[in-house]
Amino acid sequence: MVEELNNKDIDKTLEESKEEIETKTTIKKLSKQKKKESRSKSETKTPKSRIKNKKVLARQEETTPQVPVSLRKEEFVEYDEFEYTLREINSQGKEILIGPKRLTRFEKARITGARSLQISYGAPLMINGNVIGRSSISLAIEELEKKALPISIRRTLPNGIYQDIPLEWLKT
Repeated sequence: MVEELNNKDIDKTLEESKEEIETKTTIKKLSKQKKKESRSKSETKTPKSRIKNKKVLARQEETTPQVPVSLRKEEFVEYDEFEYTLREINSQGKEILIGPKRLTRFEKARITGARSLQISYGAPLMINGNVIGRSSISLAIEELEKKALPISIRRTLPNGIYQDIPLEWLKT
């Protein structure tokens, strides 16, 4: 469904807001001129009166509303949601049907990040070796390279078809 904004109404409100701003600025200019004329020379030179005048001007500027001026004509588009159900593809043997035959850098980053968090919280290691003085990230990377993790990766297509691929099938 496409909802189109009524451009005539937008243009009308923009013109009205411009007119209001113009009248306010002319009123301000006239009032400033009248104040200057009514003051004597001694009043304009005192620092206290200058501070008062600045405060009055600041209050007047705060009260004027800032109206955003936009002349763009916008269209809003709504799409119907596409509903699908997840369906698994069963492969024959160790065949990877969705995605590349290797582990992508995004999958590798996700696995090492999750596993290093587990290790930092005290999860048991899946490999044997020198653990002292090593970071949880380096241990997680080593576990991933040795394929010691019992993890499967789910690769999903936009139509809802997915394949669960064990880590042992992928090249790292």
